[in-house]
Amino acid sequence: MDDLAPTPLTAGEQGETGEPRVPYRLFALKDRDTFLVADAFGDVLGAADGLFHDDTRLLSRLRLLIGGKPPALLSASVSQDNVFFTSHSTNQTVQSLGGSSAPHGAIHIERKRFLWSERLYERLRFVNYSRDMVILPVILEYDADFHDMFEVRGSKRKARGRVLPAELNGRSVHFAYQGLDELRRDSVIAFSEPPGRLTPQRAEFMFMLTPDTHFDLYLEVGPVPDHPPTRERWRAAAARARLDMRGRRRRGARLKSSGRLFNDWLEKSRADLALLTTEFATGPYPYAGIPWFSTPFGRDAIITAWQVLWIEPRLAKGVLAYLAEHQAEEVSAFRDSAPGKIMHETRKGEMTALGELPFGRYYGGVDTTPLFVALACAYAERTGDLTFIDDLWEALQAAVAWIEHFGDSDGDGLIDYARGADTGLSNQNWKDSEDSVFHADGKFPDGPIAVVEVQGYAFAAFRGMADLARRRGETDNAERWAAKAEHLRKTVEERFWMEDKGFYAMAIDGHGQPCRVRGSNPGHLLFCGLPSPERAAKVAQTLLSNVFHNGFGVRTLAEGEPRFNPMSYHNGSVWPHDTAICAMGLARYGHRDGVVRMTSGLFETAAHYEMRLPELFCGFPRQPGEPPVAYPVACLPQAWAAGSAFMMLQACLGITVDGWAGEIRIQEPRLPIGIDSLSIENLGVGDKLTDVSFEHVGRHVTVQAGRRSTVPILTRC
Repeated sequence: MDDLAPTPLTAGEQGETGEPRVPYRLFALKDRDTFLVADAFGDVLGAADGLFHDDTRLLSRLRLLIGGKPPALLSASVSQDNVFFTSHSTNQTVQSLGGSSAPHGAIHIERKRFLWSERLYERLRFVNYSRDMVILPVILEYDADFHDMFEVRGSKRKARGRVLPAELNGRSVHFAYQGLDELRRDSVIAFSEPPGRLTPQRAEFMFMLTPDTHFDLYLEVGPVPDHPPTRERWRAAAARARLDMRGRRRRGARLKSSGRLFNDWLEKSRADLALLTTEFATGPYPYAGIPWFSTPFGRDAIITAWQVLWIEPRLAKGVLAYLAEHQAEEVSAFRDSAPGKIMHETRKGEMTALGELPFGRYYGGVDTTPLFVALACAYAERTGDLTFIDDLWEALQAAVAWIEHFGDSDGDGLIDYARGADTGLSNQNWKDSEDSVFHADGKFPDGPIAVVEVQGYAFAAFRGMADLARRRGETDNAERWAAKAEHLRKTVEERFWMEDKGFYAMAIDGHGQPCRVRGSNPGHLLFCGLPSPERAAKVAQTLLSNVFHNGFGVRTLAEGEPRFNPMSYHNGSVWPHDTAICAMGLARYGHRDGVVRMTSGLFETAAHYEMRLPELFCGFPRQPGEPPVAYPVACLPQAWAAGSAFMMLQACLGITVDGWAGEIRIQEPRLPIGIDSLSIENLGVGDKLTDVSFEHVGRHVTVQAGRRSTVPILTRC
């Protein structure tokens, strides 16, 4: 996805039980710039898991032992609203001195936790279901290594700062690290009860449980000391966390269908977006994903905002405002920046602060700038909010100037890239792993490289800016940008089209030669409306064929192409957001039945992942009765995977909102397979809210406005 592509865990990184720690066996919580990843037991074992704040791991170990043994797992889950993680387990046989032994299954152990205001709150509840009193020995192991996120992901450092001696204070342990960036980072673990024995890595308790009683131990972890954990603190913070999440989940229009599981998918997707969205002074901003990308990314946020633009345009407004505020102003090879370019990613950890890596504020994405402009144009069309566009106009002009002058480095009329320094990304489109762009013989191309989908984004940016310029009375700019859009369209059609394959080439290399490989990239061209209807039909047919569609989604690379590998990051895997963009492209050219098929595949994928779509999964062909094959280190949750549900539904319904005209347009609506009806409530159109319902009547889908709706609905079935 972004910066350094993660690789699957080795056997040594699987966890101490030997059980593979694949994404759907790990559980994530997030609050603003703090997130936690732990296994189903609730344990942190120091692989890719931990408690992180500002790209630094503040807790690298937290393990519960009962009588010196790990408990036996019963179940684990995250609540529907993503606030609470709960793990249920029971004891293995415990031999106690001075009291009755506890046979296997006598003690129920519940670990319930949440994050709020940069702190982890946890309640451990022990319930004795035996008929005898039990003296229960409980051990908590812990540690804080203060590793930078990039260290956790595998980067090696020549030197690190100094971990200070741990300070013990009755019922708390204070860890600290003095970084090479001259910042001190702290982590404090505190307990509601004083341990019988406390060391820098271990707290030992002995609880006496009479029959049918329970005992609660409260635990907090945060960057600063605070009052001792108590039941009252836990309940008060939990109420605030849940109330805050409820407010975030209620933004935008509400969707409800006749399918219970389909509703669960929509609600979980909405909850994931709410979880990943952080409030800035500029507005809401979706972080990319947990664990690797829990930070602002440009491309990811733009696409996520676009996915939900039709039901919640305020997210796009927040994204655009934040990115405009962080627009590049200078040329830097190390940061791959130039005036007007839009940020690719930003980080707060020690390694980026020291310049060991360029990702503190990095601009190495060729597509982010045209996507920024195109989203602004789409936002204006959705809302009619010309006041915000006026405020953004200077940033938009600077971004377009970058596309025109810096984006086309060799003057051939195509937007291309070549990294400025060896520390940057070698490929700078969304498929940014180092092996994702290549020729038909498998060889990597010389730069600068012009990937096909970026030309579509630039086409949409020029065309959208031409429309905005006309509305602002800037006739010369409107004509110039409209001409650039048309010139780019013709150039793409002439140079990328492969007549013998009925498809567009993946890229053009620095020698002007096409990379004659079939990737999913041209699906993004359809999304932008660049291809002719005839060529779009051929692309759609290929994307829906078995070489691309594996039964669950669209592969990033067609089966049979060189370097195809269904287990790879970008060369044959399935990314839900990529499938959703392709689906919107198909819908744009009228291939609604294919969209319904794609929607069904992603919905069934989500059902296998507890109603969550992962960042990506493997591209093996679908087998009867078998689930999709997981990609071991995919982000889960992940913003543009969650947003895919809403883009897929929009593509099915054929619904758009014309903010300029103040009307809703619906073209050839379809409902997902198995859904008989669907309602949209409180859909904002200008300053009005309206309801729209869809229902199967025979072989057709009817559309009806809410009783109090005053918004025109134009339908073409």
